[in-house]
Amino acid sequence: DVVVVGGGVVGWSVAYWLKVLEGSRHGMKVLVVERDPTYSRASTVLSVGGIRQQFSLPENIRMSRFSASFLRNINEHLGVPNEPPIDIQFQPSGYLFLASPQAAARLEATVQLQREEGAQVALLTPTQLKAKFPWIATEDVAVASYGLEDEGWFDPWTLLTAFRRKAISLGVHSCSGEVRGLILSDEHRVPLRGPASATARIKHVHVHMPDSLEYQPVTCAIVINAAGAWAGQLLEAAGLPGGLCQPPLPIQPRKRYVYSWHCPDGPGFSCPFLIDTTGAYFRRDGIAGNYLGGMSPPEEEEPDPGDLSVDDNFFQEQVWPRLARRVPAFESLRPRGAWAGYYDYNTFDRNGVLGPHPKVENLFLAAGFSGHGLQHAPAAGRALAELVVKGRYESLDLQRLGCRRLVEGEPLEEEGVV
Repeated sequence: DVVVVGGGVVGWSVAYWLKVLEGSRHGMKVLVVERDPTYSRASTVLSVGGIRQQFSLPENIRMSRFSASFLRNINEHLGVPNEPPIDIQFQPSGYLFLASPQAAARLEATVQLQREEGAQVALLTPTQLKAKFPWIATEDVAVASYGLEDEGWFDPWTLLTAFRRKAISLGVHSCSGEVRGLILSDEHRVPLRGPASATARIKHVHVHMPDSLEYQPVTCAIVINAAGAWAGQLLEAAGLPGGLCQPPLPIQPRKRYVYSWHCPDGPGFSCPFLIDTTGAYFRRDGIAGNYLGGMSPPEEEEPDPGDLSVDDNFFQEQVWPRLARRVPAFESLRPRGAWAGYYDYNTFDRNGVLGPHPKVENLFLAAGFSGHGLQHAPAAGRALAELVVKGRYESLDLQRLGCRRLVEGEPLEEEGVV
């Protein structure tokens, strides 16, 4: 009935919620197709595992609040009888956003929106900031926002495997393979002509299996594109007529580095997830003086996403100096290692694209979260499953995250992308 393309945390969340919402009444058959069963290149498990309420778009704040509640009660949702309880190793610690004088008014307005949405966020003056975190240099900070609840970090792999294990226990099927073709019904094999409202329909998908020269056709009623960083390329490479790919899905793989270092005199157990005025970030990693951090490069300096090699010079030349200016103790840090992962980056407005495709009537999209897909997966999966099963949003109204904004050229900018 439903083929979910992509077995990351978003794809498995969709599959789980599909089975929960349809119950045992209809026996919906759901297949999750994942091309990398080792997850060695998966965005989910290569992330730093954060969750926060501090976003600038109401929909993102609401998804964060939903997901925080879901994670707090995760064993009620994803627990499997006769299996050990789930421990996602959640570390409660607020995100701390620092703002320069030029960005202070915008941060204050964003915090007001967050509070209106029910998030508990404090505004700190430089004096208050220094009193709470004496290790921070505050000379160029005008104001800071600090999350008071439902923020922190957790183990991404545990959440992914919990969704997968529960979904399979509910009857979801999975296979290792790559979807390389979306085959339309016979009457839609030619490029679209006529009114822009004309639509096509997928009849089956072509799954390329490992160690095989042949495709496995899978007939289905609905396809969900949860291919993450490769969601845009999937549609381009799947053999759809050109008219069905306009406008293109603006989702690209963007490589991001995560660096690890040790500093015995660094911030202690109360260390927040700090986002500097420069865009550099870090958080505590355990309690033994270890830290994780990084920074998104300028648009004109985006690294080649062709592989997951790490540029150590980027840390030495760009990240470390910014961190050391903010936390003087980091001047003597010792690098420990690094890895690279992918953002499914929405170049249009850095927000997820969620909902039906504008021209393929049985194709749904759940991708482009630009770095916050892990934390929003429980909410986004639920929302998309509601559209499929019930034809409407019920728990969260996420209509504005649909494709209409792409077609009409009206971006919903998210300022809080780290």
